[in-house]
Amino acid sequence: MKLNIVVKRVLFLVAVIGLWQLVFSAGVFPNIILPSPGKVWTALYEGFASGDFLEALGASFKHLLLGMSMAIALGTIVGVIFGKSKQADETAGMYLIALQSIPSIVWVPLAIMLFGFTEFAVIFVVVLGGTFVMALNVRSAIHNVPPHLVRAARTMGTKGFGLFYRVEVPASIPYFMSGVRLAWAFSWRALMAGELLSNGPGLGYSLRYAQDYARMDQVIGIIIIIGVIGAIVDQLVFSKLEKNVMKRWGLVK
Repeated sequence: MKLNIVVKRVLFLVAVIGLWQLVFSAGVFPNIILPSPGKVWTALYEGFASGDFLEALGASFKHLLLGMSMAIALGTIVGVIFGKSKQADETAGMYLIALQSIPSIVWVPLAIMLFGFTEFAVIFVVVLGGTFVMALNVRSAIHNVPPHLVRAARTMGTKGFGLFYRVEVPASIPYFMSGVRLAWAFSWRALMAGELLSNGPGLGYSLRYAQDYARMDQVIGIIIIIGVIGAIVDQLVFSKLEKNVMKRWGLVK
């Protein structure tokens, strides 16, 4: 079954590249706008061979790890506050949803005004990109703890922090993992938005630099890198973690 899925995905990729080559050969767009797949492959090879793309990747992952770590920590704290406090949720819960709906690139001008064209501005955008979605998932996790578990624990004398630590936290883990996965996705997008307008280094900065010099082969190559990394990390790390937790908690077969 898995082999069939891989074959389908490979065939689809081959079809896309074939269509791309067909459009290029037909001259639908000027070569400077749409380079051939071969030229993009050459740009990718040269970028990695020279170390430029590796340096940009290293910088991007540094920004991502710092920003995402803070986003998960802040989002968890905010989510617990809104999940446990009815007053806080009724007062400011709707604003949390409003903040989460703001596209990450909207925060870039504010980040530049606060931190200038520095790496701190990029990390700031990443933090904002991941915090609110994490907070919403943690809040939902606490709200969706089965009431019978809470009642059973209280019947056995568990209350206060013990109830939260021993019952609500374990029951919330599946939603927490979903929040981490979403925080990764939102943080990755926010990272690219922040780096596009930074002074580098990073993949987003390399993308803008290539665009400024009309290197569309590099532009498309970097876009491919961004998409491939996003898919690989999601499928091999966060998706597997989420599925393992769901299975352990008996939520999926």
